[in-house]
Amino acid sequence: MFDFSTPVNRYGSYCTQWDYVEDRFGEADLLPFTISDMDFAVAPCIEQALSERLAHGVFGYSRWNHDDFKSAITGWFARRYHSQINPDHIVYGPSVIYIISQLVMQWTKQGEGVLIHTPAYDAFGNMLAANDLLMLTSPLLKTAGGSYEIDWAQFEVQAAKAECKVLLLCSPQNPTGRVWTRDELKRMAQICQQHHVKVISDDIHMDMAFNDYIPWSEVAIDDNWALVSSGSKSFNIPALTGAYAFIANAEVRDRYLTQLKAAHGLSSPSILGIIGHIAAYNQGEAWLDSLKDYLQANLCYVAELLNQAFPELNYQVPEGTYLAWIDLTPLNVDMDALQQRLIRHYKVAIMRGDTYGKEGQGYVRLNVGCPRSKVETGLQALISALHDVTK
Repeated sequence: MFDFSTPVNRYGSYCTQWDYVEDRFGEADLLPFTISDMDFAVAPCIEQALSERLAHGVFGYSRWNHDDFKSAITGWFARRYHSQINPDHIVYGPSVIYIISQLVMQWTKQGEGVLIHTPAYDAFGNMLAANDLLMLTSPLLKTAGGSYEIDWAQFEVQAAKAECKVLLLCSPQNPTGRVWTRDELKRMAQICQQHHVKVISDDIHMDMAFNDYIPWSEVAIDDNWALVSSGSKSFNIPALTGAYAFIANAEVRDRYLTQLKAAHGLSSPSILGIIGHIAAYNQGEAWLDSLKDYLQANLCYVAELLNQAFPELNYQVPEGTYLAWIDLTPLNVDMDALQQRLIRHYKVAIMRGDTYGKEGQGYVRLNVGCPRSKVETGLQALISALHDVTK
């Protein structure tokens, strides 16, 4: 019904992943499996809605605080996740990381700490460092079955520290792909309440969960939390800009909106971002379901071929996201040599795991949000490069 197999040429579109790969990898014209956007065209319903708005021809100041935008979000959560969201709790922001940073700064003082499961999305650490905040890490433990679990004793030690003010949760977790269970979320909520730690849950990958995704709003004990998300990952519309959050506490919500509108002058959103979200959430479910099937098949393909070539890796398909988090440590790989081989000989760009912290050393993160033909090329390059450097 939907075509995810035909490649789309993204060169010349000011695309971070394709046109600017040299910024991170030192060479141009590499086949990229890097930043987490996808190589697919948007859902037809989004394209049609944007085309109709472009045909109107007038692009003046706009608003987000209206029923069309908020009901699209609440309807999505009700249908997809059986979660009832109070529309009055919804706020807009230009991006997920913007909203998170504003809430973090509201809930902390310079030098205080934010607790994060690691390995972690690198923008978290960059944001905290830029705001002179301490990152308190809770390294995930890799299980014998290839999944990742919370080290509960260590997590609570960190949460109990006087300087720990916020848990910045990634749900589903990037880069491991863990989809937290209800019991895990409830346990985190109890620990955070006990130690007076507020919670910001970054749920931007929620629609890419292959297991049951549970919103933080379903386990929250008090109102010291916010859930931040966007349709940008699941519907591949980050360039349209736009995100939203559920902020339960009215005082916190008002302070956030004052920063957004008065301090930062962001009261008028991108109208294309607003329309893109409305169309996606009101009409895009069939497209998303087909996309998830395609992405999961890509991940299964990676697991099958990689484990055939290197059984000792025992790579397992993640519970969520379109990011293959691959542990190469059983091969005792020289990661610098591997990267150079991939870049210079195979002309492929794959993210190093240590981009996401020291817990990612010896890993790579392979983005499979692309046609199968591209996955085949990149995976074969990775397997061949691994053979080359482990001879």
